[in-house]
Amino acid sequence: MKILVAIKRVVDHNIRIRVRPDGSGVETTGVRMSMNPFCKHAVEAAVQLAEAGQGQENATEIVVVSVGPKAANDVILTALAMGAHRGILIETDAALETLAIAKLLAKIVDEEQPDLVLLGKQAVDDDSNHVGQMLAALTNRPQATFASEIKITGAGLEVTREIDSGRQTLSLPLPAIVTADLRLNTPRNAALPMVMKARAKPLAVRPAAEFGVDLAPRLTVENISPPAERVAGKLVGSVADLAAFIAEDVSQMEAL
Repeated sequence: MKILVAIKRVVDHNIRIRVRPDGSGVETTGVRMSMNPFCKHAVEAAVQLAEAGQGQENATEIVVVSVGPKAANDVILTALAMGAHRGILIETDAALETLAIAKLLAKIVDEEQPDLVLLGKQAVDDDSNHVGQMLAALTNRPQATFASEIKITGAGLEVTREIDSGRQTLSLPLPAIVTADLRLNTPRNAALPMVMKARAKPLAVRPAAEFGVDLAPRLTVENISPPAERVAGKLVGSVADLAAFIAEDVSQMEAL
């Protein structure tokens, strides 16, 4: 079995996001970057599936792929340290839109022919939640999004997914595409020996231009601004004071 995991390098989720003074985007210069949290759950899912299949005649191979600048090698190395076997970096310094990324990943899927493609359900930088679904359409593969559990069955996969009304269980034939939710697992922290071994694993760097995909943007971002500062709260001395404050606030809103 071969599993392809797509991962993204984003501003670390523990960092306070700052908008550039000119409003052109989010400040990334000198900011700590890391693997998108949802992508980390996808890598962990792949490693767990591989570990569950150890001892079988056809061992599972895990290939991780990322699209981005040369510095994105660091998130690929993180995935290799977690247990992936080899990595591919599609190198580009351009800020690509989700459709371009999905098209590049479709080229890799066509080359690698994985049985299963895993992605994070969304990236925490733009929260688009596009790439997994676009990739499924481009490759004509069945998909299950927002996965909180993945099981290998004789017929393919059984995926439990989060939906508005609770949980839904889907049966998918392989090859398939699945996007990971945070409830899927708890990603492991790679020990130092695994980090050292990761540097010896194969990592191919390929320019995005090599794939013949139109990477031109289709959207124009006019301005990005931070959200308004939250208004400070107000302490009241009793329930009666709270009721009076709410009544006054409602009266003011009705007057508007």
